[in-house]
Amino acid sequence: MDDKNNNNVTYLTKDGLQKLESELEHLRTVRRSEVASRLHQAIEDGELIENAEYEAAKNEQAFVEGRILSLRTMLSKVEIIEEKDEDPPEKVHIGSEVIIQENGSKRERYVIVGAAEASPVEGRISNESPLGRALLGCRVGEEVNVTAPAGELSFRVVKIC
Repeated sequence: MDDKNNNNVTYLTKDGLQKLESELEHLRTVRRSEVASRLHQAIEDGELIENAEYEAAKNEQAFVEGRILSLRTMLSKVEIIEEKDEDPPEKVHIGSEVIIQENGSKRERYVIVGAAEASPVEGRISNESPLGRALLGCRVGEEVNVTAPAGELSFRVVKIC
């Protein structure tokens, strides 16, 4: 996990791996057959050229198959984010929970995860995001600058959990 920008690896927590495996299984076993039934019904309804249900079912089939392929690709190159034994951790790494503060603003808490698990609303930022990438390798007290749509932002690492 030392290579911060390794695009060939999908970093996941154990929970994230389980969620993606469950999603893949659901798509393969449930959604595929649902879409196949919709397609079959639309074909039986006749005229395919002007059949909106047939077009919608074909689009859904393409989405489901695309997502299955995407998940298979991600899962084929998974690296599980392991918990570090350091207490407290010396540097921010993938899997770290970090508290940061922007120029006297309220403190924010994030967990650095792989892109497949990122959810900023839930406080999970990708190691590939500008902030996640900037935080990797930082120590408590260090400042990082991040270019965002709002301009250049500066954050201080308050704590690594």
